[in-house]
Amino acid sequence: MNDPGVSARYLRKAVNRAVHTFALIEDGDRIAVGVSGGKDSRTLLDLLVRGIDIPGRYDVVAIHIDGADVGMPDLRPTLEPWFRALDIRYEITPLEVTEGEALPLTCFRCAWRRRQALFLAADRAGCNKVALGHHADDAAVTTLLSVLYKGKVESLAPRRPFFAGKLTIIRPLILATEKAISRYARAKGWEFPPHLECPQLGDSRRVTIERFLASLDNRERKQIRANLWRLSQHSNSRSNDDEP
Repeated sequence: MNDPGVSARYLRKAVNRAVHTFALIEDGDRIAVGVSGGKDSRTLLDLLVRGIDIPGRYDVVAIHIDGADVGMPDLRPTLEPWFRALDIRYEITPLEVTEGEALPLTCFRCAWRRRQALFLAADRAGCNKVALGHHADDAAVTTLLSVLYKGKVESLAPRRPFFAGKLTIIRPLILATEKAISRYARAKGWEFPPHLECPQLGDSRRVTIERFLASLDNRERKQIRANLWRLSQHSNSRSNDDEP
């Protein structure tokens, strides 16, 4: 399947289902899309710019957190022309660290700093929602990591409010598979050269779990992904029932 139009229709069905099932996007939303530069976030932005099937309208702002000053790959030459070609508002803001903070950043510190910078940029842009490119396989890996290393069931929520609801994280790709996203990225002709990947990409527990799941055949992986999703949703439901 090398036609981006066909791939887009397939992915849009998954996104529309997530949007309607979890009430992710509503009329009047202003959505900051966190664009790391990888296939997931680029696919998410591309699909949202093309338009999601909701009653009403929403606006999109692309936000990239640039980590070049702290030793991360410089993606500005790749992303900025693409943002302009999409004819959307965008912001490229530096990843800031405290004076004397050890470099390179650990995965945890990098993610925390990026999330902080993304929230601040979204607030400056007047956004009420922040869209992240996590997909169904990410959710499965997160659930499995939580079970194995924390002894409890946690996963990626399709939506989660912060700051008393001022900002809400949404994950429109949460029902889409990584395989479908990779197919779409190839059909679009996007390239992701190794020198632009995170230098610590292979050092985390997450990558170990991802490689384990990838070693299984498609049928097993699909079943495991579905089971982990049901487990996480059941756990979320029980947690919500316990809330006052």
